[in-house]
Amino acid sequence: MTRKSRFVSALALTGLVGCIVPAALAAETITVASWGGSYQEAQSKAFFKPTADALGITIKEDTTNGLDDVRLQVTGNAVKWDLVELGADECARGTKEGLFEKLDYGQIDKSGIDPNLVHDDWIGITYYSVILIYNTDVFGKNGPKTWADFWNVEKFPGRRALGGAFATETLTVAAIADGVPLDKVYPLDIDRALKSVDKIRSHVDAWWTSGAQAMQLVKDGEVDMASIWNGRASTLKDQGAPVSYSYDQGVLTADCMVIPKGAKNKDAAMKALAMFLKPEIQANLPLYIANGPVNEKAFDTGKIPADKIPGINSAPENVKKQVLLDPAFWGDHLVEAQEKFDNLIQQ
Repeated sequence: MTRKSRFVSALALTGLVGCIVPAALAAETITVASWGGSYQEAQSKAFFKPTADALGITIKEDTTNGLDDVRLQVTGNAVKWDLVELGADECARGTKEGLFEKLDYGQIDKSGIDPNLVHDDWIGITYYSVILIYNTDVFGKNGPKTWADFWNVEKFPGRRALGGAFATETLTVAAIADGVPLDKVYPLDIDRALKSVDKIRSHVDAWWTSGAQAMQLVKDGEVDMASIWNGRASTLKDQGAPVSYSYDQGVLTADCMVIPKGAKNKDAAMKALAMFLKPEIQANLPLYIANGPVNEKAFDTGKIPADKIPGINSAPENVKKQVLLDPAFWGDHLVEAQEKFDNLIQQ
């Protein structure tokens, strides 16, 4: 008799085998890597802890800087993460490089999720939006409401800021400013969008490179209008800043989640991902942060207060006002577009 079998036999005699062995079998651990900060804190409360409790597993957390980190782990045969959050364009690029495990849609219920965000080896997880914000001390209620207004320096004079490190987002709003209808933005005409940026370039006072910088520029009154992520806009509003914004002509942008190829706990990771995407788990997210659920069925659960829904970027009525940033398009064109964009705004 082995040491293990003698141990189990002894437990059986004491009546403890029923409660101890299942606990040992259930003691799976996975590591999830996300973006850190207040966003990951919100995910912990909304997704990770409820899932760990429901599945009886341990979810450890780490932070990532994006696709390069995943690539290094996979190509180096040193995968330490089981689930990783990335930008949807990064997921599209990672697919081309074969960096991710296939997802099991027998376990994962994809209903309620935009088909553009459902792929063999990645799936959307949350939304944020790029929106237009302006200072009401400068414009009152009559500030720029559209990207065409933002580009109209005669009608709306003032200091401006646009995202400088995010060609995907700024080229999308540039196309809208140039008159492209929301349902025709993609596939994006990159050259047309670059020409649109060139028209406004000399009037842009700051090209922000982080959400914190964009928020600070607006908060300090260094610019009168800006593109900004909706979470930062919401924080400014909550802090009493004199600002106005809406989701009209917003750019709805998804983060996605993947299982890196070679993940050590693939099966448990698949079960956890399936839980993260359930409507009742997705509905937790807006209770902690301004990012929106990727599963539209979250809005039918009753967990999200009715008075909160109009302010959530992925609420059905707000989605209709926005364009989804196309991850597949940027998976093919980001490197080329970012280089051209960088060269243009640095002139």
